[in-house]
Amino acid sequence: MLMFYSVIDPGSQSKHSEHKNKVVIEESIFRKIAENDLVAFEEFYHSTEKIVYTFALSILKNHEDALDVSQDTFLKIRSAAHLYRPMGKPMAWVFTITRNLAMSKLRTKTRTEGLEVEDIENNLNFSYVTDQEDKLVLQATLSILNEQERGIILLHAVSGFTHNEIAKNLGIPLSTVLSKYHRGLKKLRKHLIEQEVLS
Repeated sequence: MLMFYSVIDPGSQSKHSEHKNKVVIEESIFRKIAENDLVAFEEFYHSTEKIVYTFALSILKNHEDALDVSQDTFLKIRSAAHLYRPMGKPMAWVFTITRNLAMSKLRTKTRTEGLEVEDIENNLNFSYVTDQEDKLVLQATLSILNEQERGIILLHAVSGFTHNEIAKNLGIPLSTVLSKYHRGLKKLRKHLIEQEVLS
């Protein structure tokens, strides 16, 4: 599945066109989770685990840390679901929890830079990336983009979130999302062309 590569090289999407399954979270699921409905929690986990991991990875730039924060996020959601107040943006609440946990991990780590590029190249065990071209784009994304650019591009590539949805869920103006998205893509294309990944 060329999820990352097709964002950088839209022409590749026609060769590998796949319908992205949109993740739709009903706010009522948090009430069910608060009532200890394990089926509801499992459903929520399976529908959002990739998105939560990707968002954590965009902040931490480290696979193991992103997995840890992802798991901590779901534990926190399970214990704090009763605190959720419907506001029409359930993923915004989830992203806030994920971001807070990720920032806490960064503060407590002695090495806050995550994996070096060389380590990333030798540690391609990112859970949701199996295609070699996607791995190359992910490596470039983690190594050359800033945190906001990474978050916006990865959420768009992995979850299929529209720019409007990203703006809404991250609490960023749409104009900022669009400019950072296009600036990030430009940086990635330039880097990948220089590395002769894109022809």
